[in-house]
Amino acid sequence: MKRRLFFLIVVFISSMPKVIMAQQAQRPGPQPSVENAEKFKLGIAGYTFLKIDIDRTLETFQKMDLHYFTIKDFHLPLNSTVEQITAFNEKLKAKAVTGYAVGPIYMKSEADVDRAFEYAKKVGVKLIIGVPNYELLPYVNNKVKVYDIKLAIHLHGPDIAIYPDAEDVWNHVKDLDPRMGMCLDIGHDTRAGKDAVADLKLYKSRVFDIHLKDVTGATKLGYSLEVGRGIIDFPAFVKMLRKVGYTGVVGLEHEKDMDNPFMGIAEDIGYFRGVIRATK
Repeated sequence: MKRRLFFLIVVFISSMPKVIMAQQAQRPGPQPSVENAEKFKLGIAGYTFLKIDIDRTLETFQKMDLHYFTIKDFHLPLNSTVEQITAFNEKLKAKAVTGYAVGPIYMKSEADVDRAFEYAKKVGVKLIIGVPNYELLPYVNNKVKVYDIKLAIHLHGPDIAIYPDAEDVWNHVKDLDPRMGMCLDIGHDTRAGKDAVADLKLYKSRVFDIHLKDVTGATKLGYSLEVGRGIIDFPAFVKMLRKVGYTGVVGLEHEKDMDNPFMGIAEDIGYFRGVIRATK
């Protein structure tokens, strides 16, 4: 039986190059990314490239065939001039990358809030990923009305005292302007002991952005690792994205091996695209 199974595997493997060549012959040229048929978009959060310069960052986007980017201030400082912002945006445009949001930006004072909204306006985005202190929420709520810029509060699991999970963010924004919502970090939500798939369903009306990652456990001791290696149910997550009709960006936030994240990014994106295809 074992010899027969081994023989079948060898036959299957040996036939694969011919199958692949035949498929490529039928579909010449670059193939569209699997997520193109979905309502949601796949991108990468800027924090992934904490130790990587913008040129290598954009090169990674091209190699991964990704086009949506959350801009972090280590690539484009908050005090950038109009000329610097224009040059930065032109660099993204030349690589077919859209900087659709800025952040996360921490806000511990009204001056921080003012600076964040002015920065977003100058950059030309309509979404801030932010972490305002609780007492600043009324002030932030007024700013989203004045600027017509959404704020997505980034939840942080059990690591900091504020916004540990999606429920906490929801409770703080549900009675505020509808442009006040959340960045659902599914890894941190899971580390806070929550079910990120269920939370996406519950709080869909205020989920403006999603950070994609996997974790080893549903406690503070859980740590980030390559997508598909941890405990998050990604087939269920993708199905829920479709069920709730999510139209925003699912931005990979790879937090492992940040000096050299490229292999991890490739594994993350490849796995997630495989899940998208397999759950059709």
